[in-house]
Amino acid sequence: MKNAVVETWLWRAAGILPLPVLWARCRQWLWAGLLVCMLLLTACGAEKPLAVQVLGGETMGTRYTVKYLAEPGQSLPAAALLHRQIEAALQEVNRQMSTYQADSEISRFNRLPGGEGMPISDGFATVLAEAQTLNRSTRGALDVSIGPVVNLWGFGPDKSIARAPEAAQLAAAAKAVGLDKIRLNRAQQPARLDKLADGVYLDLSAIAKGFGVDRVAQVLEENGVRHYLVEIGGELRGRGHNAQGQPWQVGIEQPQMAQGQAAQVVLPLDNRALATSGDYRNFHTDAQGRRLSHIIHPQTMAPITHQLASVSVVADSTMRADGLATGLFVLGEQEALAVAEEQDLAVFLIIHTGDGFRSEMSSAFRRLLAESQAAH
Repeated sequence: MKNAVVETWLWRAAGILPLPVLWARCRQWLWAGLLVCMLLLTACGAEKPLAVQVLGGETMGTRYTVKYLAEPGQSLPAAALLHRQIEAALQEVNRQMSTYQADSEISRFNRLPGGEGMPISDGFATVLAEAQTLNRSTRGALDVSIGPVVNLWGFGPDKSIARAPEAAQLAAAAKAVGLDKIRLNRAQQPARLDKLADGVYLDLSAIAKGFGVDRVAQVLEENGVRHYLVEIGGELRGRGHNAQGQPWQVGIEQPQMAQGQAAQVVLPLDNRALATSGDYRNFHTDAQGRRLSHIIHPQTMAPITHQLASVSVVADSTMRADGLATGLFVLGEQEALAVAEEQDLAVFLIIHTGDGFRSEMSSAFRRLLAESQAAH
């Protein structure tokens, strides 16, 4: 799963939540990080705030935080019980889709020879089906079969690789890349996944973390929780309101605004999710001192090289937002905006300009921002 270069938790006054701050100091390119600020806005004339329960832990190579509260007079299950259920749900996601666990479903599938298949869980099938849909939505940019090439560049489970692969290696790996190399059958129960060529290696890290957020939200809702904010490594989903009776708020800042200034845009997350993809989380430096992004373009079979620093997507599910953020980031600024306009996607971009950064947003994102401002 994706690992952050920097993950700093900020605790402010009573109206502000802690969050991972995805930016670093010292090097200009690290300012490409997106600062996600979770804000609790104080309601005018509000009565004594309700108590917020906070749960957290580690998962998918990062940390997660869950904040929730009961409605007045509502009795919810004990926090310890909810925590155990959340932990169990996240462990199950890893058991299904972690390429770092040798006994996970996806690892067992990746070891199969071509021509064989296996039954898979509903969770695995759900994420893979969404990845296939988003592959089409992003013009092939989100390709979860890119695993063999990702591994060659040293961004898979084997971290000992520290140099660019040779052309012959890439050509051989490319023969196993493409969603036409697998067949998913969800008509039968359990679902079945077949491998149609040797060497096919799936990697769902670009979308599985978002699915994990959605699973946690599902656990909360099954237990009667209607007001919550879930975060895993910067991917967020919120429902209802915070302790002050306001919708959960998420602020997005441009990197150069990260030192104590107000958020550039603030959006409510009521039945919405926000996910971000960028080139600041995972990288290598090759023998020539070049920085190699961990995001591989399926068409060039090489790390992306455009000037897009990060993409944030607001969607109804975190799984969808997560996958779209990665696919749109692969496309680059112009094509990402074109896709966003064609499909009415709420997208916010931060772009390198050489001496700083600038931001762009889609029409759908602009509407969300205007609705939020009008509501306040």
